[in-house]
Amino acid sequence: MNPAFSRYAVMAFCTAWMLAGCSQQGSTPTAEQQQARTQAADAARNLDTYRQLLRIGNDEMAVSMGKDIVKRFPDSDAAKEVQKTLPAIEKRYTEVSEKSRLAGLWLYQVAPMAGGTQSTATIENSQPAGGDRVRLVLRRHTSWGQSVFLYGSKPGFVCRGNCTIATTVDSKPVRIKAFAPSTGEPALMIRDDQAFIGMLRKAKKLGMDVTLVDGEKKQALVYEVGGFDPAKWAVVGKGGKK
Repeated sequence: MNPAFSRYAVMAFCTAWMLAGCSQQGSTPTAEQQQARTQAADAARNLDTYRQLLRIGNDEMAVSMGKDIVKRFPDSDAAKEVQKTLPAIEKRYTEVSEKSRLAGLWLYQVAPMAGGTQSTATIENSQPAGGDRVRLVLRRHTSWGQSVFLYGSKPGFVCRGNCTIATTVDSKPVRIKAFAPSTGEPALMIRDDQAFIGMLRKAKKLGMDVTLVDGEKKQALVYEVGGFDPAKWAVVGKGGKK
């Protein structure tokens, strides 16, 4: 074999091998590039999940996923798309959740009572948070008619004859006339039940200041009444009022 040809062949092979090596080295992504690709794939996958949650109307999960996308991939196209819809979805979810929470504070019951049937709508004070609860009760009874009262634990409330409950209705001061039942129950009966219920239907929050017999301790009761649903308070008997 011609020595010159052999030398050129070897040189050509080495050159081709070096070029192939350089080409292969240039196509290998760096650690930063690999991380960026992984993040882009994760963002795209999470964005697809976010879109599906919006389609099925799952606002709770959509808000959670949307916030995660914006937090983890703030500069991504996925985050930019999410930010176009997330504020409205979060606002709607917050409003619906609060409405559901307020509605859940009320308990509606129909049951036999003292030879008749009674229908009640009851809510407990949300403030103060500790201590015994005082229930605000709306009651309809087949024999006794309609009444509204506060019901606590014994020995009950200070109310000599007629008394006045200093009340705020959505921060507006109102004075509510009440009396203690002659049966000795730990209750305060509202004099004008119909007016109170009319006021309640429009209110969001009631504040009622009472004095407890035990040590004549004054207590400011707060009721979040905005979730009251009159339709769930069943009418019983002829004396029932809507």
